[in-house]
Amino acid sequence: MPSPSTEAAGPTCRVLVPAGALGLGWDGDALAAGLARGPDLIAIDGGSTDSGPAYLGRGVSKYSRAQVKSDWGELVRAALGAGVPLVIGTAGTCGAGTAVDWLVEITREVLAEAGQGAKIAVLYCDRDADRLAAEWNRVSPLPGAPDVEADALAECTNIVALAGAEQVQAALDTGAGIVICGRTTDTAILAALPLARGCDAGGAWHGAKVGECGALCCTHPDTGVIEILFDGTGFTVTPMAEISVATERTVAAHLLYENSDPIVLHEPGGALDTSAATYRAEGRAVRVEGAVWMPAPYTVKLEAARVAGHGVMSLVLIRDPRYVAEIDDWCASLEARARARIGRQMPGAAYDLELRRIGLDAALGALEPGAARPNEIGVMAQVIAPDAATAQEVAKLVNPLLLHHPLTPEEPMPTFAFPFSPPEVDLGPRYEFVLHHVLALDDPMDGFRLEILDV
Repeated sequence: MPSPSTEAAGPTCRVLVPAGALGLGWDGDALAAGLARGPDLIAIDGGSTDSGPAYLGRGVSKYSRAQVKSDWGELVRAALGAGVPLVIGTAGTCGAGTAVDWLVEITREVLAEAGQGAKIAVLYCDRDADRLAAEWNRVSPLPGAPDVEADALAECTNIVALAGAEQVQAALDTGAGIVICGRTTDTAILAALPLARGCDAGGAWHGAKVGECGALCCTHPDTGVIEILFDGTGFTVTPMAEISVATERTVAAHLLYENSDPIVLHEPGGALDTSAATYRAEGRAVRVEGAVWMPAPYTVKLEAARVAGHGVMSLVLIRDPRYVAEIDDWCASLEARARARIGRQMPGAAYDLELRRIGLDAALGALEPGAARPNEIGVMAQVIAPDAATAQEVAKLVNPLLLHHPLTPEEPMPTFAFPFSPPEVDLGPRYEFVLHHVLALDDPMDGFRLEILDV
């Protein structure tokens, strides 16, 4: 295979990515360096489902409003000063309409404080539960999807569809200087303009995947800012911070990030095949070619969340060496005794009780490779019940056992440590994801709503 050309071929599009997500911050000098190179677009992600279902369920952002306003204000002023569009996807962490409106409000504040005006395109990605139930025959489960019937949609507090490049292109076509999108695929906001300009489709989607998290595809990922130059045969990724370097390994490795398959990546309207991709270092940059875009029937992924119950958590600290060594038996014995006690005092109560051993295997559970026992272990008891009163009552029945439960009936009663009092912490409504499905669309804009604001 001939080596790729170092000169851009055909149409080009220069996209500046300040960070992996709005609210994380970036290196100011790196952002200035990127702006000096004359980008055609500034694009940044606003969130994902990484932090669990509560943000989608509640329709709120996980990030500090003050930090988001500070970062967003800097990008708004930069984009208006450079005369290039600024696009954010999955606004407000979850991309639900309330989170989108939250960022629109912040944008109005930023513009007012700067004494500036702007045309804003707002893309809403929310789905109506009744309408979605009526077209349930167009919905298909993805591998590993839960068993869901159409009537479960009415229980969802928020349902969104992940927009692709076409919906972002429609927003850009309005001529807006600022585009605020609800839930999008992480790659759509980067791929939309290069695709619209006629850049290589495989390179557009591949470069968008590499660049979605900013400098995470380079050394010194905390610097944030990268530039992706898309063209007719591929793309070139360049970090903007002087201390950061893109290497063949760091760029190729990003295909492993959040993907079950690093070779074939699915997007609305097709899939990206990177099996023939080549990576070549060019100084601090990396040139990539060879990925192929494979069109397919147009589908969008659906996400939804609903309240699963009310949560209460307790935490106890175990330091006695014998109990640490036999923590598995202690937890099993405690749980059995707790469930028996709850059954006697609250017959028929619906609840879920889980003990997690913090410091041993709380993250991986049975998949933990078997590290040595630590000096101390925190045992977190989480109760989820249909209502707050039941959850609190169950947690209080478990309380004495967390503090004093012995390994055997014959030995003296032990005493462990609660790190705070009272040990029961009200977690409020607990959410769960409902959908891991795709919806077939005849028109990519079907169900998406575009509003134009002149601020």
